[in-house]
Amino acid sequence: MELYNLTLQQAKQKLAEGDITAVQLTESVCSRIDQVEGTVNAFLSLHTDQAMEAAEQADKQLASGQAGSLCGLPLSIKDVLCTSTMPTTCGSKILEGFVPPYDAAVVEKIKAADAVLLGKVAMDEFAMGSTSENCAYQIPTNPWNPAYVAGGSSGGSAASVAAGECLASLGSDTGGSIRQPASLCGVVGLKPTYGRVSRYGLVAFASSLDQVGPLTRDVADSALLMNVIAGHDGRDSTSIKRDTPDYTSALQEGLQGVRVGIPAEYFVDGLDPEVDTAVRNGIAMLKDAGAEIKEVSLPHTEYCVAVYYLIAPAEASANLARFDGVRYGYRDKNAESLIDLYRQSRSQGFGPEVKRRIIIGTYALSSGYYDAYYKKASQVRTLIKNDFDNVFSECDLVVSPVTPTPAWKIGENADDPLALYLSDILTISANLAGIPGIAVPCGFSSSGMPIGMQMQAGHFNEEILLRAAWNLEQRAGLTGKHPRL
Repeated sequence: MELYNLTLQQAKQKLAEGDITAVQLTESVCSRIDQVEGTVNAFLSLHTDQAMEAAEQADKQLASGQAGSLCGLPLSIKDVLCTSTMPTTCGSKILEGFVPPYDAAVVEKIKAADAVLLGKVAMDEFAMGSTSENCAYQIPTNPWNPAYVAGGSSGGSAASVAAGECLASLGSDTGGSIRQPASLCGVVGLKPTYGRVSRYGLVAFASSLDQVGPLTRDVADSALLMNVIAGHDGRDSTSIKRDTPDYTSALQEGLQGVRVGIPAEYFVDGLDPEVDTAVRNGIAMLKDAGAEIKEVSLPHTEYCVAVYYLIAPAEASANLARFDGVRYGYRDKNAESLIDLYRQSRSQGFGPEVKRRIIIGTYALSSGYYDAYYKKASQVRTLIKNDFDNVFSECDLVVSPVTPTPAWKIGENADDPLALYLSDILTISANLAGIPGIAVPCGFSSSGMPIGMQMQAGHFNEEILLRAAWNLEQRAGLTGKHPRL
């Protein structure tokens, strides 16, 4: 096996045993990037010199016996996370060339664990999108077929992992933006419980929905990264003071006694037959592992898309007001007044999808409409959360597809925002309820595109998610399959 195709755990073991060096591993990954990046388009900024310096330092740490838990392992970072030595653009022209003065909390943690940071990867502008086609610089492609979308908004993260351009990545999930691209690219994507991982240094899209999480080649790697990035952070007012377990410790336990709920609302007309078959095969594998399967109901599911596309744009409208051409970011040089400066800097710096959501959000928050739209959406959000609370009183997990279809061709839905919004219909609810969710490969379509299964659990129950996902992974037998680029 090529070094760039190793999992984090495999590479970690080889490094510890002296079979390879961090420099050799990083060189292999960088060579892979040189080979396929012209097709994949994952990286917005690549920093091979910094990476090689970090790899050399990692080899010294390994030799001294003082290596961190990610020592020498090459990772990519979604360009929505602040990095003090690399640009952070959020995929937007309005932040072109911007280098933050500090690192995000999760970046601090992986640096402290001696990881090797390769660079920043492509995303929908300010994480607003489902395909990464809204990136202002380039569109990442799906490594399984470059004519197809990688998903979004963490499309660059998922594509870079699937293509062997890194061993793992960090992304963010506001309405499915880790799980959906992970499913479309055939990797594992975990959205932790809201508040489990610090949002400090994560450029905000919708503050009550955003959460940082890992995209990896297998479930054990997700557990390893969670061990590093989870935990309380006093700089984030939404971070929860709660002990974090060792997520790798319970992976290999069976599923005897685990109750798995199958919501009827997630298996409806419009679901691709191949997705339905692959996910139901995955459910059968969970049953073989000892799980008890039962039907459940989440009756307010039909309102999720409407609620999300009021709350998320409203919060985006407030969060993106800071990009005004005055303090940092793009500034129009021809403005003749302060109002012109605001108007022209924002109209030229933001792309069409960001503008659309700012307008929707501003309208929903405006005087005379707040009660009818934002307030009502917040009330229905509570009902959606209560649905999950009721289900988790009788089940440990809820299982469903991640997306209604496998990946589609680039440009196929570019002129139909509603179609793209509906592609998130099965993932949005986890963000609205604040619960954890994971996407795990469970099959392939007849055209060779990956299909993923989604598992969701109650608040702070990432352990049971990872355990169930690991059991599915062992039975599905898809680990180690790589796209032919």
